[in-house]
Amino acid sequence: MIPVTLTIRGGPTPRQFHYEMLNNARLSPVAMMATVYNALHGVNEYGEETTYRLDGHITVKGYPDIDVENMFAPIDGGQPAAILAALSLGDDFARIYDNPYNTPTVDAVRLDFEIVHERRWALLESARTDLTEARPGSAIMIEALLRPYRGDAVVLQIPVHIPTSISKGPLRILVSDGETLDRLSHSTTTFGRKFDLASTIALLNKEHVNNRVYVSLLEADPEAVVADKVMPSLPLSVMNVMDGMRGTQEMVVQAESSVNESATPTLDYVVSGAHVLTINIK
Repeated sequence: MIPVTLTIRGGPTPRQFHYEMLNNARLSPVAMMATVYNALHGVNEYGEETTYRLDGHITVKGYPDIDVENMFAPIDGGQPAAILAALSLGDDFARIYDNPYNTPTVDAVRLDFEIVHERRWALLESARTDLTEARPGSAIMIEALLRPYRGDAVVLQIPVHIPTSISKGPLRILVSDGETLDRLSHSTTTFGRKFDLASTIALLNKEHVNNRVYVSLLEADPEAVVADKVMPSLPLSVMNVMDGMRGTQEMVVQAESSVNESATPTLDYVVSGAHVLTINIK
């Protein structure tokens, strides 16, 4: 059995719930979704405009803890935040169990939800920089405009350092939410592929939270991804040596390399949106 401790804060006093779930590949992900949804939906503070902040850990025997940190806010015409939280945790559990190499033993789950009595969601409306050119090693400033739900616009200043090793020529700058960055980084890596448990947990811990704005520098050099390991900006000679692994379970090649990543501090919004800027490296 898996002991689950779920704490909900935001009312007059914190409430804590204790559950026991089967450690079963088929049933545990579904049981996790039902447990989280029923707990959140059953408190008096539940409402259609409610946002949840989640901070917690999943402990798998013999492996590092999996950090689960995110915010969940309802969107127009979409699902309530409680369902979004339940689906997210159910997906994490499904990925832990869905590997053909190891049988996971989940020792404990601790989930701490904080209730916010309003919809804390913001659109990444635009992004810009005053520079059209830069040099390797220089610093630039990215300005991002957030448009919160029924709120005033928020302007963010994000400093970005350009690596000294970067190549001359066009440089794409992706300003985005965490989900977009995860899709870019891992979609070709994880789609249809099965990894061992250690790699799966490493990938889960590398996922980006959804309450920050990220800035990624994308260089036009190939990048190889082997399970959870990334090898950016590989020379053509190295790629030729590794060509035998290309397209297999072991290695995926992507057209661009992410050479640097910056982020805002944690924001009080679920951020959604992405923009691409281009500057020239002299």
